[in-house]
Amino acid sequence: MATTHYFTASSLDGFIATPGHSLDWLLSQKVDQEGPMAYQDFERTIGALAMGASTFEWVLRNDPGSWAYAQPTWVFTHRELPIPDGADVRLVSGDVRPVHSDMVSAAQGLDVWVVGGGDLAGQFADAGLLDEVWVQFAPVTLGAGAPLLPRALDLELLDVARNAAFLCGRYRVLGARPAEDQRASSPRVGGDHRS
Repeated sequence: MATTHYFTASSLDGFIATPGHSLDWLLSQKVDQEGPMAYQDFERTIGALAMGASTFEWVLRNDPGSWAYAQPTWVFTHRELPIPDGADVRLVSGDVRPVHSDMVSAAQGLDVWVVGGGDLAGQFADAGLLDEVWVQFAPVTLGAGAPLLPRALDLELLDVARNAAFLCGRYRVLGARPAEDQRASSPRVGGDHRS
């Protein structure tokens, strides 16, 4: 069975893009393309991709006139988007479960990659379809932006490495955190006011 991964980079304070969807903070960092937990080796294991509309549009803006992926790609969107010539891109919306099934079939024994964004990865996690999270933490904080993974999940650390400027972690998704635990772990405003 294919493993479904969310492989992404994040600022140290947990954002994958600025409020204006910029990745300049990421592209200025040093990375060893042949180093541990690098993108190239990971991408060779992937047979199908999913991405949100903002991620898709960023890829198109930053590599105009070509499409970076040979694998079939499902783009989750509620609007029409331009599809590059020769690209195997399918525009979809709604529940991720039937799309995931199609992706696994198309991957032909390889794995599935949820490219971004964080909420899309969260929808796969909500459906119990996200197996692993790979995060390359850059030495920068953004203060605001698109969150890494806006869900309360329990994870198990599988691997850790340093790749040039990045602290890399690979995690197994264990499942959603119980709602009761989420409430109990919320900080109290103003502390304890017992009389």
